[in-house]
Amino acid sequence: EGSLAHSMLAASAAILCAVSTAYWTLAPRMPTGVALRAPRQLIAPACSALRGRGGATALGSSRAGRVRAAAPAVEQAEAVSDAPEVVSMDELVSLCKRRGFIFPSSEVYGGFAGFYDYGPLGVELRNNIKRAWWKDFVHKREDMVGLDSSIIGSPQIWKASGHIDGFSDPMVDCKESKLRFRADQLFWARAEVGGELLGYVSLLESGDMEERALAMATKMKKKAGRQGELSLSPLKDFTEATAEEQPLIPSPETGNPGALTAPRDFNLMFQTSVGAMSDAASTAFLRPETAQGIFTNFKNVVSTGRVKVPFGIAQIGKAFRNEITPRNFIFRSREFEQMEIEYFIPPGDEAWKEFHEQWIATSRSWLESIGLRPELLSTDVHPSNKLAHYARACTDVMFTFPFGTQELQGCAARGNYDLTQHAEASGKSMEYYDEASKQRYVPHVIEPSFGVDRLMLAVLTSAYTVDEVGGEERTLLKFHPRLAPVKAAVLPLVKNKPELLAKARHIHERLQRRYYVEFDTAGAIGRRYRRNDEVGTPFCITVDFQTLEDDTVTLRDRDSTEQRRLTLPELLEFMEEAIDA
Repeated sequence: EGSLAHSMLAASAAILCAVSTAYWTLAPRMPTGVALRAPRQLIAPACSALRGRGGATALGSSRAGRVRAAAPAVEQAEAVSDAPEVVSMDELVSLCKRRGFIFPSSEVYGGFAGFYDYGPLGVELRNNIKRAWWKDFVHKREDMVGLDSSIIGSPQIWKASGHIDGFSDPMVDCKESKLRFRADQLFWARAEVGGELLGYVSLLESGDMEERALAMATKMKKKAGRQGELSLSPLKDFTEATAEEQPLIPSPETGNPGALTAPRDFNLMFQTSVGAMSDAASTAFLRPETAQGIFTNFKNVVSTGRVKVPFGIAQIGKAFRNEITPRNFIFRSREFEQMEIEYFIPPGDEAWKEFHEQWIATSRSWLESIGLRPELLSTDVHPSNKLAHYARACTDVMFTFPFGTQELQGCAARGNYDLTQHAEASGKSMEYYDEASKQRYVPHVIEPSFGVDRLMLAVLTSAYTVDEVGGEERTLLKFHPRLAPVKAAVLPLVKNKPELLAKARHIHERLQRRYYVEFDTAGAIGRRYRRNDEVGTPFCITVDFQTLEDDTVTLRDRDSTEQRRLTLPELLEFMEEAIDA
């Protein structure tokens, strides 16, 4: 029984290795509209067939909250099949391109890595996300005000904040392929057979690292002709490799040991010049985060905003980071947009904990309120040895993307580090006078930080659905109505009746006063329904001959496909309740 289990596992791993190689080679090159199933989706049925059979091969990871802990490989494969179902990255990217959500930047020139353009529907979705965030976190709270600081500021800001000296990622070069990798996203494991060294495997971070690493080790064992039990050490990133181990770890690109350089720091800030001269005095930087503009304006807001601690300053704006390896579509790009809050609280060793917990709960609740699937959300508490030197705590809200579970939103307790640094560097006091306690102090900060692009990807992932209607498969995006790019489509039943078109136009113009709605006459009514389902339009309003008689329309719901008759006043009231309530 045990030998059979090992044989089946080895065969499955070998198949996965071949599938993985083909997938990671072909997936980026597939034409629009063609999608491949990810290796983990393909291998799950085979792994499930091994249920109950013994297998001593162990595989784990040292990164908490990102990959599963060490466990038998068969049990891990079963966990994959039990995970929440999410759309594949290829299907999502194809839909975004086909329907005008997201385009590669500079596509006519072959694209420009790490940058994306947002099409007609994409810009509407992004703006709706930002409007919802601003409405809920600024307009609906009495302890919050807004700010819009400049993208380029004095270089002294970034010197004081530590970005010039320390805002970097560890970088590794492959000397053979000339490619660069982030060292903390390049994982490796030691493979042994019968307790003796077989070699090392390496791969880039992904949601199916365990399966791929096992497949690589199995192929290595077969090629070496070794007999015995195969085992792998827990996966670690390249920064955790010793100086003796680094030369033995193969490049993920070429597979050859000794091709990788030692990790070194790479500063992520984009540098530019301000003014007519290009010298050291004109050097400036595109901001890598929006937070510092809030800190440097703290005294301005306090003196003009009639605010009292605790209070927050919110900002939405662009930021730029020269990422070593931008990847996973818009998840990690070089130009992105942030929605950040710096919430100022009284100092104290215990006061910050309650505020921090409140903001974690508030952030997660808001994410669910805009339509993110709760089963795809989780939290990851940073261990104390992984915190920034100034941080007291940091908890990430995680999301299961098509490529694995990754950070969606961070909530950090930053202490008073930033205000103190700017006070020392500028010579200007950042103290706040508390009228209630009659004390002066530098406030501490809780920072809930959202990325617009990353959140948009999570919204698309949560919304993507495939179901059946009338025996036919349909693809739809189940956006929350307040986020949907198009709120409704007005559809005259036929386009050759002037009186019907005139009535439909009147309704369309009435709805346009408040919402972005479309007018569609092309094709059969069923085809128009499907077209609007695929772009996430929550409501279709059909104007037919009965409309001319009793002034009612047919309202069709996207998710349930249910239809009902409403008068125009009832329609307006329904739309307001569904979208704005």
